[in-house]
Amino acid sequence: MKRFVALARVSSREQEREGFSLEVQEDALRHYAELQGGEIVRFFRIAETASKSDERKTFKELVRYAKKHCLEIDGLLFYKLDRAARNLYDYVELERLESEYNVPFISVAQPTDSNPAGRMMRRTLANMASFYTEQQSVDVREGLARRVQEGWFIGLAPYGYKNVRKNGRGIVEVHRRNGKTVKRIFELFAFHSLTLDQLAEKLHEEGLIYRDSTHKFPRSSLHNMLRDRAYIGEIEHKGNWYPGKHEPLVDRATWDRVQTILGGHVYQSHELTYAGDRIKCGHCGHRITGEVKTKQTKAGPKRYIYYRCTYYNKGDHPRIRVREADFDSQVMAILTKMKIEDEGVQEWFRTVLASKTRDTQLDSLSQRHELQRQETLIVGQQDRLLNMRLAEEIDESTFAAKQTELRDRLSNMKLQLDVLDRSHDEYADLASRIFELSQSLTSKWLTADVMEKRQILDIVFLNCVLDDVTLVPTIRKPFDVLAEGLISKNSRGD
Repeated sequence: MKRFVALARVSSREQEREGFSLEVQEDALRHYAELQGGEIVRFFRIAETASKSDERKTFKELVRYAKKHCLEIDGLLFYKLDRAARNLYDYVELERLESEYNVPFISVAQPTDSNPAGRMMRRTLANMASFYTEQQSVDVREGLARRVQEGWFIGLAPYGYKNVRKNGRGIVEVHRRNGKTVKRIFELFAFHSLTLDQLAEKLHEEGLIYRDSTHKFPRSSLHNMLRDRAYIGEIEHKGNWYPGKHEPLVDRATWDRVQTILGGHVYQSHELTYAGDRIKCGHCGHRITGEVKTKQTKAGPKRYIYYRCTYYNKGDHPRIRVREADFDSQVMAILTKMKIEDEGVQEWFRTVLASKTRDTQLDSLSQRHELQRQETLIVGQQDRLLNMRLAEEIDESTFAAKQTELRDRLSNMKLQLDVLDRSHDEYADLASRIFELSQSLTSKWLTADVMEKRQILDIVFLNCVLDDVTLVPTIRKPFDVLAEGLISKNSRGD
């Protein structure tokens, strides 16, 4: 009895409808084996859902099996040649099996003789199959590119949207629940001074879930969502972004604010009030960094925050670590000295703050003129870029990439102009609020959140040095007057 090895392959639903399903192929292959007085000893199958790697894995397994059992089998059975080899490389492997291992190649629906004319016919069919596969790939890529350029998604919609079909066409709509969640995510991160970990906790507290199977948002997923331009109405394709037809979930001002925050690397370290470049080591001048230690206590795990020099472990550097609570106490002691009881002096100090903000007005005006000049240049660049594309001087990919870059730069210019328009009044108001806060800060400091504390430090302190375990700040004017004391030994007592 003859022994055969067979391969059945179907790669699309269209082929299945046309009569090339796995079942049809298997029946035809088994029928052929029976007519030859034999049987199929090993059947390999490649389904339409198989990935390219799975297809390659199955085909290579077939070749290995045929080589190993070449003396035991009488041929390789395929329904048609394009079911056996999707490219010329695969076909060469099959011819080698026939010429070097004496394993005949048999196409039951396209029989050919094992002679030069038959081999030429098979190679012609293999070329046609390879051409069809390559051309189909080109057609699919071009079709997907056209769909993106028209403003439609080509795959699964991002979180916050859902894929639906209307009038026979796949489109994207806002998901009723998840769309609101996306808006809340951007709002919290942009305006509530939260880190990614704090954002995940806040969403969990508010009962907003990621998926039914995973309620809490993973940190990495939040970061990816905050970077996804789909939420401002764009679609990504091959690294470029195109205007989409779906409804944006986030306005451009909020998006730009989030990107600015993310660009500043708002990660776990920013949960530490004194981390970053805020404090320098008095011994070596390097940056003081923070670290979180968790210790097991009778009441359960307890979190401690320490600060030390980044060169803590180098050579003979002092092994000094300072608890965050000690820094808080020292800052509170400094701020406590700023309290003023005299109402007349309080009014004088407010007048000084207002005067200093007026001095920055001319600088702001100059910055505004420069930003407006740059904005005009970018608009001109956009016009020239469009003309170059219309004249086919640049390709679509280059145009899309440059268009996205110019669009972002223009948006950033408008954001900076908006910030300048409001910065004068906001800074004066913030400085005034900080002054008012300084008058009762001892009772408020420990209950303030991390970002509020960091804002206070930025406004009051110019820089800080850690001398042994003592925080030595250089205080900004005019807060230095309050910290040093309003009455000096050289005054007349008034």
